[in-house]
Amino acid sequence: MSTDRLFIFDTTLRDGEQAPGFSLRTEQKLRLARQLEALGVDIMEVGFPVASEDDSRAVKLIAQEVREPVVAALGRCVPGDIDLVGDLVRHAARPRIHTFIATSDLHLEHKLRMSREECQRAVASCVAQARDYTDDVEFSAEDAIRSDMDFLCRVVDTAIAAGATTINLPDTVGYSVPSEIAVFFRTVMARVSDADGVVFSAHCHDDLGLAAANSLAAVLAGVRQLECTINGIGERAGNASLEEIVMATRVRRDLLPFDTRIDTTELFRTSQLLTELTGEPVQANKAIVGRNAFAHEAGIHQHGMLRDRRTYEIMSPEDVGVQSTLVLGKHSGRHAVGKRCEELGYELSRSELDRVYRAVIAMADRGKAAADQDLEEILQRTRPD
Repeated sequence: MSTDRLFIFDTTLRDGEQAPGFSLRTEQKLRLARQLEALGVDIMEVGFPVASEDDSRAVKLIAQEVREPVVAALGRCVPGDIDLVGDLVRHAARPRIHTFIATSDLHLEHKLRMSREECQRAVASCVAQARDYTDDVEFSAEDAIRSDMDFLCRVVDTAIAAGATTINLPDTVGYSVPSEIAVFFRTVMARVSDADGVVFSAHCHDDLGLAAANSLAAVLAGVRQLECTINGIGERAGNASLEEIVMATRVRRDLLPFDTRIDTTELFRTSQLLTELTGEPVQANKAIVGRNAFAHEAGIHQHGMLRDRRTYEIMSPEDVGVQSTLVLGKHSGRHAVGKRCEELGYELSRSELDRVYRAVIAMADRGKAAADQDLEEILQRTRPD
């Protein structure tokens, strides 16, 4: 495995779809899975089959239809879950079984009512069982960040010995900070046996708004798979945002020299499809795919943009499938208004531009930005016949 290759594990259809308000029907899941394939994700996690019959049907259908990415489904470290997931993903061209169990004492005592020894035995048994179905088995230690380090390393050793090929150590509750998570992964990888023979993965939640930053810190510590979702959707505050992670590696190659298979020109299209299917809008100022991510209203910014886009854009909006926008609002300058008038086919004198500009600002002061139709009406009113 090349040291600069970063594998993108998309869990929009599993962790993302578990978020309140984001449930999808089977045909909607298939439509999104096909778009994720076009986007170029390496692995797509498409469901938690034991949760419902609908989830099982969706996993099987997507496994049959999607050919290029690895298709994974999630199951607990419970024999029945492993058999169910194994039976469904066997239809995939590239199947993966993803199995998990909590390793923090908090979860073991209060949720699972299980001892550490019982946990370790379940890992050994179920990872080995999963290997009977496929050579591609991922093990996740739920709440890994808050687990006892000695015990966590023993569990990881057990999973690797039983045949796990990917080890995922999630920040399940979004508790960590970047410097801490980097030390955490370096420590685990230094202490477990055969660490060089598996791919380590990070799955960061956004409860403190640090999911993308934590994910990238994990990569710098040696992780080579990141688990993320479109628009950052997921449980509670969501997951690390796929589009933020990928574009960070594109824009800051000086610090993040990692390659992905993602076709970034499909990012906005994928985001919009998810919004269409769920009916849940993206916040306007969301990085990369939000409505205002490449919008400019301040006059000084617009002036700079008209001279050289690099003054206020660190990436090309076309690279993610959108166009930058000069918003004609109360902070806009004459340069932006004049430029948009030119683009609409109007050549204005200085005095005409002044009148149009004052009308745009007056409209903006009433709380409305000037769209093209508004600008056309202003031009018709303010220009002499």
